[in-house]
Parts: sequence; C-alpha cells; structure tokens
Amino acid sequence: MIPQTKKEAFYAVTPHPSSARAIPVEGDVDRPLPPSASAKGRALLAPSWFAAVMGTGIVANAAVTLPRSFPGLLVAATVVWSGAALLLVVLTVGYVWQRGLRLHAADPMHVQFFGAPAVALLTVGAGALQLGQPVIGARAALEVDWALWSLGTALGLATACTVPYLMVTRHRFAPDAAFGGWLMPVVPPLVSATTGALLVSHTPAGQPRLALLLGCYAMFGLGLVAALLVLAMLYSRLVHHDAPMGAMVPTVWIGLGALGQVVTGLGTLATAAPSALPAPYAHGAAVVALLCGVGVWGFAMLWLALAVALTVRELRAGLPFAATWWSFIFPLGAFVTGTSALAARTGSHLFVWVAVVLDMLLAAAWAVVACRSLRHAAAHWPGQRR
Repeated sequence: MIPQTKKEAFYAVTPHPSSARAIPVEGDVDRPLPPSASAKGRALLAPSWFAAVMGTGIVANAAVTLPRSFPGLLVAATVVWSGAALLLVVLTVGYVWQRGLRLHAADPMHVQFFGAPAVALLTVGAGALQLGQPVIGARAALEVDWALWSLGTALGLATACTVPYLMVTRHRFAPDAAFGGWLMPVVPPLVSATTGALLVSHTPAGQPRLALLLGCYAMFGLGLVAALLVLAMLYSRLVHHDAPMGAMVPTVWIGLGALGQVVTGLGTLATAAPSALPAPYAHGAAVVALLCGVGVWGFAMLWLALAVALTVRELRAGLPFAATWWSFIFPLGAFVTGTSALAARTGSHLFVWVAVVLDMLLAAAWAVVACRSLRHAAAHWPGQRR
C-alpha cells in the first residue's frame, strides 16, 4: 500500500512490494481497509516503527557487553538507553491511541512486524537492569526489567503463535513472498530467553529459579527452530526468484539478527545455568555455548556478507528511506553481543577486536538511520504543512 499523503508517509512507510504480495483467500468478500489509514481517514502508525526502539536499545546494550571498555562509553550508553525508553513510551501511547490493531492484523505485510513491540519492550527492560541502576536505583531498575520482560515475553509468545496461524488460515502468499520480515514474529522468544537469563540470578533459589531457566531454554528452542525454518524459506526465495529491491533490501539483515541472538542466548543461558542446574548439565551448557556458538557465528558471517553485498548493490541503484532501515541496526547489534559473548567465553583476541570494530560500525549506522528518521518525522509529522 503506497501512502497517499505526507502524513501517511510518516506513519506507514513499510511498503507492499510485489515480492512479498499475498493472494486473497478464496471466499473472502470484504477486504480490510488499507492499513495506512483508519475508517475515519486518520493515518496509522505502523508497528514497524518499534524497530527504532529495538535499534536504539541494542546500541546501548551492546556497549555494555563489549570485552573492552572505553572512557565515557557507559555514560553514552546510558543516555542512548534513556532515549530508547522515552521513544518506547511515545510509540506505545501513539499506537494504542490510534486503535489500528485489527487493520494491521488483517494485512499480510504489517502483521509480520507485530514482533517489533515485544522485542522493543525486552530490549529496554534489559537496558534498565544493565544501565538504569545509576539513574533510577537498583531496586527500581530490577522491577522495571521484570515488568517489561514479563510483558514483552507474553506479547512475543502471543505473536509467535498468532501470526503463523494467520499466515496459514487467512493469508495466501505467492511463491516469491518470503522476506526478512517473516522472522519478526518468531524472534521475540529468542530475545526473551536471552534477556530472561539476566534475571535468573535475581530469582529466588530453588524451583522458581529452575523454572525460569528451563522456561528460557524452552523459548530459546521455540525461536531457534522457527527462525531456522524461516531462514531456509528466505534463502530459497533469494535463490529462486529476483533479488529484493528498494525498501525490502534492509530486511535481509534480520536474518543476521536472528543468528546473532542465537549466539548471545547460548552465552547468557550458559552463564546463568550453574545457579540452577546440577554440575554436569551446567558444564554441558557451557560446552554448547562455545562450540555451537562459534558454529552459528560462522554462518552469521556468511549471512552478513550476503546482506552487505545486496545492500551495496541496491545503494548503487538508490535505496529509498523507510522504517525498514532500522533493520540494519538491531541485527548488527545482536551480532555484536553474540561476538562479545564468545570473546568473554574464549578470551580470543579475534573475537575481541571483531566485536569492537562491529560496535563502531553499529554506532555509525545508528547515527545515520536516527538522523534520517528524525528528518523524515520533521517533514511528515501530522500538522506539518504539505
């Protein structure tokens, strides 16, 4: 759906390209309204904009995990996290106020990005625990993280179950429909597992702590298998059909985010395991985190090379700005945290320097995308003159 006004251009910038088109289900008579506007003609905020919170939050969280610290790094990270928290509040209020949930749920493109609000909650919550203590106090930071993690996990699990159901029962897709956004509904349980591991040590010892850790492992398995299935479909689409073009190209990077989240999750869960599991299993978790983590990291490097090549190819043709540009940021941030986890576990200088270099690239990319987003918002915000 192509926005018709400046106002709609700000709110609904996720395109409906032919490469991700849906075929109407036979028997459907009443088609939903365009997801860019309500029944009263009011422009709707697309759920894909919550990727801005995800990206901003991961920039702060990645800085905490770096194996090497730099002067002023934590202060800068805290400021960025505060910005992510404020943006989360603004977008949440705006999205709830507009009451556009049904319209977006009925749309085969926008429904894929329902995972973005869940990951945004989880990312800001993890940042509260790691960076918010000097700002709001240790107890408040822990309570904020518990609240956001619980809400984000519930929303993420609902999305991971509901969106595939809608894809199976309500939407019919062309053979070339798969795109990186299909990962968004199934990635939140991976992020819940990773961020939930940070809360294991803050949970009462015994059965509560064990339940949380095992629950995180279960969500990790849910997200891992689902992500691998989607990655296979995405790779098949890339090989058998035309390469993605325009604003869809950045969504290829979401695959890197899923793989980076797998490596990060293995590391954080292995770190939390000794406090809840018997010695043999805790030791096994550490072995899996290292060996499987390095293996997945290698495949992530391949996906990174593919994503970079496709992006450079499209930049030469002219890459239009869209909310999908935030797909560059969170995936790269997740890859930084995964690399940092391997650096901490192995002590390898290779992983240390790769993490540092990638984090510098992450900061630069975030600055570019954030500036473009602010310029876009200033030009298309409702109430601006057209």
